[in-house]
Amino acid sequence: MTPFQGTTVVAVSRGGRVALAGDGQVTMGNAVLKKTARKIRRLHEGRVLAGFAGSTADAFTLFEKFEAKLAEFGGNLRRAAVELAKDWRTDRVLRRLEALMIVTDGKDLMLLSGTGDVVEPDDGVVGIGSGGSFALAAARAMLLHTELPAAEIAREAVRVASEICVFTNDNIVSEEIASP
Repeated sequence: MTPFQGTTVVAVSRGGRVALAGDGQVTMGNAVLKKTARKIRRLHEGRVLAGFAGSTADAFTLFEKFEAKLAEFGGNLRRAAVELAKDWRTDRVLRRLEALMIVTDGKDLMLLSGTGDVVEPDDGVVGIGSGGSFALAAARAMLLHTELPAAEIAREAVRVASEICVFTNDNIVSEEIASP
């Protein structure tokens, strides 16, 4: 079992807004444990959105560590992301966390990994988790061929992924943030 089973999160940037949407499914092996998990959080007094793919314990640990980095660096998303990625890669305990995060302040959008990656997507779209690539493809197509706003694209992309990926459900939670 990979730690990303049962997790799909996608971020879409359009028109000065960034939306994150995630499904609610949590699985262990081939069994669904929960259908209503919340994989997206508002951090730093609501000024940052973060989405997570991985185990629940890893999620809470990384959300707390990222929140601390945001506080340490005065809400500077880029600096907090780089510093978390460095710690995540080098810390003996943190580097065992097999997870991915998407973070945004409405202006910058980044994917963070335990291997030290801090990646800003070229096209303002990123997907993570077991259904992440399906949601990413759907979101890219909708960005090219519709005028839908970011939030609708993100939700619909996860819904599409839920029809393809057995580890993704259609209990979708989304959050949106505007550019500062």
